[in-house]
Amino acid sequence: MGFNSESDEWNDIALMVHQAALDPHLNEEALKQLCEASIYFNLAGFCTNLSFLSTARERLGGAKSTKLIAAIAFPFGMIPNSLKVSEAKWAAERGAEEFDLIPNFFALSQGKAEIFGEEIATICELGLPVRVILNIAQLSRTQLTMSIETAIDAGVIGVQTGNGFGRAVTQEDVRAISDLVRGRCSIKAVGGIKTLKQSTELIKAGATHIGTTMGAEIMQDLRLRDK
Repeated sequence: MGFNSESDEWNDIALMVHQAALDPHLNEEALKQLCEASIYFNLAGFCTNLSFLSTARERLGGAKSTKLIAAIAFPFGMIPNSLKVSEAKWAAERGAEEFDLIPNFFALSQGKAEIFGEEIATICELGLPVRVILNIAQLSRTQLTMSIETAIDAGVIGVQTGNGFGRAVTQEDVRAISDLVRGRCSIKAVGGIKTLKQSTELIKAGATHIGTTMGAEIMQDLRLRDK
């Protein structure tokens, strides 16, 4: 990761961070504060669940840089494809600009690439950018390869390392995905990312986006470091 100046680094990292607001116990005031911090720091995205979506859209307003991202079939994806499509349409109607999609892991476990890909394609066909969440810690190398190739063929703009449950994402996770992606789509690292150091290490490993509940804190760390 190379930058020409401290301001370049600030802007570049901000435009890689997706603030996550997926905790079902989050209260409305905390949700509003996360939205306001995302706008203040010019973060790339604000990812939330369907219940918080309308409030987030209202608070983000017309923010040009901070895209509103809806998590579809979160957290495990174990619902019929028709319901995933309904969720995505509902979210789009309420201002979602991108989707983070949990795919059909059962089809993947059965080696049914066609079913796995067709489901992703139905969401991509709605016309908004789609990122597919892969949960790398649960996949074999063969499954990871098949999921990435199939997702790219289906039209996704990016893949995500996991849903944030379980262990923290590692540089090795990102490198494994990067080796398979080969620059064909973006890579969002998610899972236990709480510091600027973690974020920059993952970016150096190949991540193009960072999904975290600590977006404002990471940006504050960068500001303090640059003083």
